[in-house]
Amino acid sequence: MAESPVYKRVLLKLSGEALMGTDSYGINRDMIDRIVSEIAEVARLGLQIAIVIGGGNIFRGVAPAAAGMDRATADYMGMLATVMNALALQDAMRRQGLVSRVQSALTVEQVAEPYIRGKALRYLEEGKLVIFAAGTGNPFFTTDTAAALRAIEMSSEIVLKATKVDGVYTDDPKTHPDAVRYERLTFDEAITKNLKVMDATALTLCRDQKMPICVFSIFKQGALMRVVLGEGEGTLVQC
Repeated sequence: MAESPVYKRVLLKLSGEALMGTDSYGINRDMIDRIVSEIAEVARLGLQIAIVIGGGNIFRGVAPAAAGMDRATADYMGMLATVMNALALQDAMRRQGLVSRVQSALTVEQVAEPYIRGKALRYLEEGKLVIFAAGTGNPFFTTDTAAALRAIEMSSEIVLKATKVDGVYTDDPKTHPDAVRYERLTFDEAITKNLKVMDATALTLCRDQKMPICVFSIFKQGALMRVVLGEGEGTLVQC
């Protein structure tokens, strides 16, 4: 087993749903603590980690009320949900001895810094974790696109997309037990086969900037460590 990570700086994309655990919505305290403990393990290897967090776990609870709502308004609500998740993540990190900073693409100065690329880069170089909240700050863009954008801006070496599934499959493994997991894919294959690695905008952005993506399961114990040690966990998408 390798004793040091194969990357120096990564962007971890965490879905809001990952924080729910087995709950129907909201933040599951045990789950967020387990995720942070895995992040802490790889951070102690000296890896520089930036994180983009989604908001689906919170927005899901208000989604029925948002039905028929103006799309831009609903998207801003979703961005605010990511700020709540970012603060919860930062607090869980503090309890485990990790120093982190939250930067938001929306201005909420009382609880988070505004996104400033230079400061974020400096924090990473100082060994702090940086949590990016509020997506891109614009409606009509997903947190997948925010993850691709921030990864490129931070000069990350790879986007680590943490999901409920341990990679990208030929079909939905829940409904098709015979589905096969891809170990490696090209961006063009992922786009042509509509494999839903990320949304089309994010995938195209990563392809154009030659930013690889690794899709893995955050619910699989030790998976994040195996990814950063280059042990073939998940599915690697690259040019």
